Amino acid sequence: MATAAFSYGSDVSGLVWGFLMGEGVTARQVDAAEAAAWMGQPEPGRFTWLHFNLSNAASERWLRAHAGLPDEFYEILHQGSRSTRIEVAEDALIAVVNDVQHNFSFDSADISTLWVHVTPRGVISARRKPLESIERLRQDVLQGNPIRSPAELLVHLLRDQADILVNIVREAVERVDATEDQLLAGRLTRRREDLGALRRVLVRLQRLLAPEPAALFRLLQRPPAWVERDDREELRQSTEEFAVVLRDLAALQERIKLLQEEIAAQVNEDNNRSLFLLTIVTVMALPINLIAGLLGMNVGGVPLSQHAHGFWIVLGFTAAVTGAIAWILLRLQRPR
Repeated sequence: MATAAFSYGSDVSGLVWGFLMGEGVTARQVDAAEAAAWMGQPEPGRFTWLHFNLSNAASERWLRAHAGLPDEFYEILHQGSRSTRIEVAEDALIAVVNDVQHNFSFDSADISTLWVHVTPRGVISARRKPLESIERLRQDVLQGNPIRSPAELLVHLLRDQADILVNIVREAVERVDATEDQLLAGRLTRRREDLGALRRVLVRLQRLLAPEPAALFRLLQRPPAWVERDDREELRQSTEEFAVVLRDLAALQERIKLLQEEIAAQVNEDNNRSLFLLTIVTVMALPINLIAGLLGMNVGGVPLSQHAHGFWIVLGFTAAVTGAIAWILLRLQRPR
């Protein structure tokens, strides 16, 4: 019985989607066969955007057979290090971009990598898991937003990535604000562990995304000749916006750290107060236990054992000693 091949959300070649675009024309979707034919005879003024799913083993085979990518791209693709960077190889841009996965949540904090190859003839992007920014870029293209060049497509992707990061920071700020309000009101329900989990997510995001502005600034120092001046300026602006977001991310981490310290100090103060009350009760009970132990010995000569009011005398003496000890302890706790 034949079993249908699993496509991983792509066609038999590993292509998830493809577009043929250009300045002044509407983007048109193309399949792998049309894309391969166009790469053999490219049209001036137009370019393609091909997005592949690397979970499908056919993706890399198709790229090696039809895309003509440099060896540096495949080396970066198989490297263990996935730090964010943008390099120039054979007059092409190779970018390694870390992004949050589609339907990101703070509970899972899923982050994956996107590999991008940009030339004047087109853009080839590849990933192993669905990513949020690349999906947003696809929706913009489907809605007819004009994109005139491959460099502008890359800038649009980076801006979408920055917008998504802004939304993540905004949601994290709302969570921290709610926790801070509860702490100031004295009715904190969110535990310090929840803040710790949120902080770990933000630290992971910052660690993966922080190298991106530096990589873009290095690219702007010596960009390829085919990158137009307007694209360079937009790339510079998006880099500055991304750097601002990363600074906000770092400030939010510091704020969470201060909240954790405040909650820890409050917990320690409550524990010290409870321990002090337990110590007072223990000290106050010491005369009772001592007298009860002495008078309860089964030996002769126990005082007041034959006295008619012996019980009340011992009880009054015990109460007086306990009251005196309590007065002394409370007096010692008064501020000097």
